[in-house]
Amino acid sequence: MGGIEDSEPPLKRVKGPLGESKSSPEDSSFTESLACSLGDVMARPLTSQGDGETIGLKGVIKRSEFIKIIARALYSLGYDKSGALLEEESGISLHSSVVDLFMRQVMDGKWDESVATLHKIGLSDEKAVKSASFLILEQKFRELLKMDKLSTALNTLRNEIVPLQINMSRVHELAACIISPSKSAILGLSGVDNEGAKSRSEFLTKLQKLLPPSIVIPEKRLEHLVESALDVQRDSCAFHNALDSDLSLYSDHQCGRNRIPSQTLQILEAHSDEVWFLQFSHDGKYLASSSKDQSAIIWEVKEDGQVSVKHMLTGHQKPVLTVSWSPDDQQLLTCGQEEVIRRWDVGSGECLKVYEKSGVGLISCGWFPDGKGIFAGMTDMSICLWDLDGKELECWKGQKTLRISDMAITDDGKRIISICSETAILLLDREAKFERWIEEDEVVTTFTLSKDNKFLLVNLINQEIHLWSIESDPKLVSKYKGHKRARFVIRSCFGGFEQAFIASGSEDSQVYIWHRCSGELLKALPGHSGAVNSVSWNPANLHMLASASDDRTIRIWGLGHLNIKHIDQSNGSVHHCNGRS
Repeated sequence: MGGIEDSEPPLKRVKGPLGESKSSPEDSSFTESLACSLGDVMARPLTSQGDGETIGLKGVIKRSEFIKIIARALYSLGYDKSGALLEEESGISLHSSVVDLFMRQVMDGKWDESVATLHKIGLSDEKAVKSASFLILEQKFRELLKMDKLSTALNTLRNEIVPLQINMSRVHELAACIISPSKSAILGLSGVDNEGAKSRSEFLTKLQKLLPPSIVIPEKRLEHLVESALDVQRDSCAFHNALDSDLSLYSDHQCGRNRIPSQTLQILEAHSDEVWFLQFSHDGKYLASSSKDQSAIIWEVKEDGQVSVKHMLTGHQKPVLTVSWSPDDQQLLTCGQEEVIRRWDVGSGECLKVYEKSGVGLISCGWFPDGKGIFAGMTDMSICLWDLDGKELECWKGQKTLRISDMAITDDGKRIISICSETAILLLDREAKFERWIEEDEVVTTFTLSKDNKFLLVNLINQEIHLWSIESDPKLVSKYKGHKRARFVIRSCFGGFEQAFIASGSEDSQVYIWHRCSGELLKALPGHSGAVNSVSWNPANLHMLASASDDRTIRIWGLGHLNIKHIDQSNGSVHHCNGRS
């Protein structure tokens, strides 16, 4: 518009010569005024304190360091002209003339000159000077070998590298390359180098790391400072529950309580009796639930977040206690109450295998980390491991489990975890045949293993949840209180960004959410009309939480203020009803 080409940069359009425009004198006056205004903004010096040697409101940022770091970032991003212009306009050089000379000599392969210049840079640390000299002379040695100048390379090794008297093990390796060409190949010292400039550029980057930051600004220093600032903001955000991709440099980051899933988005009503357990698949695309109605259901989580019935799994003759997803989420285990374990194909809903042991009931189940076998807790207090065909591989007798017991196995397959007595949890090392215990003062009802296998979330009969570190000797880390538990088995889970939150069911029909580190109770979510037995946080969606209740429903919690949707038992269809819980 206005006769000016849109392809021209905005500042060019504003600051161009007035004679080139066909606008009126009044327009010219306005344009000139606007140009001056923008020019003033663009040219305004950085806010400084005192004598101008520092910038920023607190006066702790040295102006010269700040400009050098920006220049370093510009060069790293490939904006060489902008970097050079910044140096020229500010009058602050990124490097001293001696350092610039040193870098040119390295890039040109003038090794002897670069060693001499290194001593003129002014390094006070003699060890750093020797280390840098060693690296330069080793590079010289490498290039001589590549040019088959063995005599000159040997002379460099004897008369230049050895006298430094450091890193003698590396000296011996270099000497071996003179004798045996195969050693040169192993150490990467032989062959024709068709990318000499690239090789020397990489070498210079490696060499610069030996020099102090005051001499050479570290690579990506500005990026490191910005990332550190974002880390501080994220760590200080009490309700942080956002992906790193959601962080922005334009404003300080702060999550509110509204980033925690606390609104009922769907009510799933396909079970005909109490829902005892539920768990999202590892990829977050499915949800499995088990019920007193002797069935389990595989639910599909659509891309828009809507959840619908995929398969109704029937065949158990008793209530289904728990479910367990295979590592690849292609299969599902269901465990009947003191009955059998069934293995299902997630795609077809077909039962692939039934696992049972004569005279013994099964009470818990799980998968080998490689998905090639399963493990189970028995009513005779033993733990058994089977391959997928049902062949027993290992069995631990004795008081390893209780009649109502959770079990877990670490991702490396080395440790099996189970409730072994009313107040103790067993950490069994399969390889070392070593046992450790978590000892509680109150009765343990359930536990959950963290995604990184370093922590255990333990539910107790006294209405407390304890967080234990299990990396080495078990250590109590934190306690969570507020939920209600008197008669039933209530389960909790980790969830949110880096599992920074703890969620739990409760007998008062609410879902409770705590901040994992501080132990602060953040939310109590009403909506169910019966005890909430189990909760599961979607590992692929930070803002999706599911809860299972004695009221025969599953609630899907999220962030939105949407109309609640009901899915009934008859055909899995979705019914809309206005209002919020």
